[in-house]
Amino acid sequence: MTVPLHVLMIEDSEDDAALLVRELRRGSYDVTHERVDTPAAMSSALNKEKWDLVISDHSMPHFSGAAALKLLRQTQSETPFIFVSGTMGEEAAVAALQDGAQDYVMKTNLKRLVPAVQRALRELEERRERKRLERQVQQLQKFEAIGRLAGGIAHDFNNAIGAIMGWAELGLQEAPPGTRLQERLQKICAQSQRTAGLTSQLLAFARQQVLQPRRIDLNTLIEEGTSLLRRVIGADVEVCLVPTPNLRVTVADPVQIDQVLMNLCLNARDAMPKGGRLVIETQNADLDEEYCRLHTYVRPGSYVLLLVSDTGIGMDAATIERIFEPFFTTKDVGKGTGLGLATVFGIVKQHGGFINVYSEPGKGTTFRVYLPSDHGVADPPKAESDERPAKGTETILLAEDHDGLRELAQEILEALGYHVVVATNGKEAVELFKTNPSQIDLAILDVVMPGLGGPDAYLEMSATRPSLPVVFATGYTAEAASLTSLVKKGATVLQKPYSAKTLSHAIRGVLERADSNVLL
Repeated sequence: MTVPLHVLMIEDSEDDAALLVRELRRGSYDVTHERVDTPAAMSSALNKEKWDLVISDHSMPHFSGAAALKLLRQTQSETPFIFVSGTMGEEAAVAALQDGAQDYVMKTNLKRLVPAVQRALRELEERRERKRLERQVQQLQKFEAIGRLAGGIAHDFNNAIGAIMGWAELGLQEAPPGTRLQERLQKICAQSQRTAGLTSQLLAFARQQVLQPRRIDLNTLIEEGTSLLRRVIGADVEVCLVPTPNLRVTVADPVQIDQVLMNLCLNARDAMPKGGRLVIETQNADLDEEYCRLHTYVRPGSYVLLLVSDTGIGMDAATIERIFEPFFTTKDVGKGTGLGLATVFGIVKQHGGFINVYSEPGKGTTFRVYLPSDHGVADPPKAESDERPAKGTETILLAEDHDGLRELAQEILEALGYHVVVATNGKEAVELFKTNPSQIDLAILDVVMPGLGGPDAYLEMSATRPSLPVVFATGYTAEAASLTSLVKKGATVLQKPYSAKTLSHAIRGVLERADSNVLL
């Protein structure tokens, strides 16, 4: 099988150029070439197209090989350059290599030409691969840095927004119906919920959401989301589903994966302002060591693949480099937050997967999301919980270092009928618990607190009373690795900011499981 090779020859002898072409073709290269012998002709050829290889004589009547090498490096810096000369001395050859030539071959020994070309092309590919891997590492490092910053900001915002949202909800319950006060409190609730949504997206990018993983069938999830998707996408976009039969299951948080699907589809819709075709496809994928060598951020193994393709306007390489950055958007001001694809990136990474994108201007875009697969069948769907706030009379130990959230949670719990014991940090919570362990029916512990965080405080409490029911409240989990093992054992995690209904249902759920002897 021949290998295509596009060669620019700097050679004043047409016969010598023909010999070089014949030698390359003997080496199984399918050669297309152009011969030039002046600086002007070479400049024109370089401006006209890209070349796989430049072969140059060293000494010519109207041009020199050294000048040709210099001209090439000014325009096509990576293109391999090989001297083929009958008069080139050793000193000139060494100088040429120092100036950036890949090799030199004497015209009296053309059998060296093909091996020299093979080595030059191989080294070029290796240089390009190193640069590509360096770009991948730099991008991942940049995303890690942005993620740490975003996670810290979102954590502080969640505490503040949670307090604002909670106090507004309590005020709304007490405000006279139909008054301006009720209307204003409703607006505060709506805006605080919108802000909470933005911080949630930042946490997703930073991979600091608390996942609630289940074994899911991606085909089922896509099918269930299609009816809503079609209403959101609009009638001018054709939605085509291509589910693969016998798709493996994946262990994932269905709410988060549904968000990935919706964000990718909405992004596709925005890329097709005049309508088009949106294709959602699933596949099983097995990635080997060779694939992972070329994609260093990937681990070999079995994956479930989600593909979302559109026929939209596409993207150039510079845009693709930045699309997963938070707040980067190509949309007009006010028409996008720039968090949609950042959220997708974070969710996929947190699930142990990865995402690739292919796009060209005017040729649409395809996102490929890989999620680790698992064996067996999907878990049954969870039953919908009662939306009414659940009351109780138990004694609850509440540990929260944020003053506003602690006061809010205490008032909510007392309004629901609970007796509340309050602690401002983990150490104080442990001391209060140990004074009378049997008195506490349930503990609500903030995950990140000064001195002693929620998971460590719970471990000290459970040493005294292993069956103590617990709810962990968290804005993010980057500093609480110990929470992961507790979640796997069945611990309930309450994501900040939470509403009174969410808090009450979390408490009742944990207490009911404890009454049924389903202990942590």
